[in-house]
Amino acid sequence: QVQLQESGPGLVKPSQTLSLTCTVSGASITTAYYYWSWIRQPPGKGLEWMGAMGYGGYVYYSPSLKSRTSISRDTSKNQFTLQLFSVTPEDTAVYYCARDDSSTGGVLNWGQGTQVTVSS
Repeated sequence: QVQLQESGPGLVKPSQTLSLTCTVSGASITTAYYYWSWIRQPPGKGLEWMGAMGYGGYVYYSPSLKSRTSISRDTSKNQFTLQLFSVTPEDTAVYYCARDDSSTGGVLNWGQGTQVTVSS
């Protein structure tokens, strides 16, 4: 059974960097044909795809967030990480990590989500 778990601070100050880690169990993040994504949902709004890392390590970013986002991984820990720079209160959201099927783009597994609030 594949499980994903987000971790990181729940409160970040404006202009700082939001850092979240997704720990994966039950599957390797280097296994072919899967992408590992970050998705967020601001309060009262829909889901927003932020970016994804392929099994080979190539990263795809949302054009609207590309200048402020970095996704990396630690294969020894089977984790991948999101960094969002220069955050504002508009970055307040529930952040999810997910495993996607690379052939369909569909989400196969979700983390439970973690609330991140940007506030001074």
